[in-house]
Amino acid sequence: MSVDVPALLDGIREGRRAAVSRAITLVESSKREHREAARELLSELTRGEAAGVHSPAVRVGISGVPGVGKSTFIEALGTRLTAAGHRVGVLAVDPSSVRTGGSVLGDKTRMGRLSVDPQAFIRPSPAAGTLGGVARATVQAMAVLEAAAYDVVLVETVGVGQSEVTVAGMVDTFLFLTLARTGDQLQGIKKGILEIADVIAVNKADGDRETEAKSAARELAGALRLVRGNGEWAPPVVTVSGLHDVGVEDLWGRVLAHREHLGADGLADKRAHQQLEFTWALVRDELDQRLRHSTGVRAIRDEVRDAVLSGELPATVAADRLLAAYDAPT
Repeated sequence: MSVDVPALLDGIREGRRAAVSRAITLVESSKREHREAARELLSELTRGEAAGVHSPAVRVGISGVPGVGKSTFIEALGTRLTAAGHRVGVLAVDPSSVRTGGSVLGDKTRMGRLSVDPQAFIRPSPAAGTLGGVARATVQAMAVLEAAAYDVVLVETVGVGQSEVTVAGMVDTFLFLTLARTGDQLQGIKKGILEIADVIAVNKADGDRETEAKSAARELAGALRLVRGNGEWAPPVVTVSGLHDVGVEDLWGRVLAHREHLGADGLADKRAHQQLEFTWALVRDELDQRLRHSTGVRAIRDEVRDAVLSGELPATVAADRLLAAYDAPT
């Protein structure tokens, strides 16, 4: 399939949803011809903009424990923002596709109001096979949305673990949602999450659960004081109810306060360092693709696989053989 990059560029800049959708499909593709077209597209979209370092869009990563109600919360936040005149893009990253090759498509159906809002664009996206694929596909999808004049981009992580660190490395503010009744707050939330979170919210703080939620927020605030050093940004811990749209506006104010804390220079510096990390993520992703498609590697891959599974070949020796096959002149 040939890609008409100039026509796609025009459609994105005019904010046409179909063009935005096609462009994101293009940057997610692992086909070599699509990757080349995607590079051309992104080069044109970010020309003269320092690769998005100075984009005015607000980039927020959102993650949380299973069952925390991320989709409900994002819909409540997104509809508030569009009502205030913002254009909101939502990217739902699915690291589970490392195993299955698929993506979680339920988020769009759960965000019924936001999905039909003309000022919003929701895209469930697969992780393109690796965490490097998360970075490549998602960062480039963000660039497409921002070029189409979406001034708030929300990146939701569907999985947990390393994906949060990956997403935190591509946004301005990382928001972590949790619940009361998740057991010991320090056990229920890994220390690593506390270290990267910029704002924390205890969701479902409504009805009989409101008191518990406030108690959990106090415990988390205490835990953060142990984790964060003096002089650093002190992540606020707030309570919200995405279902009843309570506390959502206050939480958004905390996100903007974090952005103000960074300042123009701090934000530009953060994004510049993210671009450097993204550069290496692209290198690793490209090397992974080249390794997989290497003629030499393909020739011995099944043989090495069988030898490792049977116990005849140690993993270290198997890796050396695969790399030697990749390095061998063709």
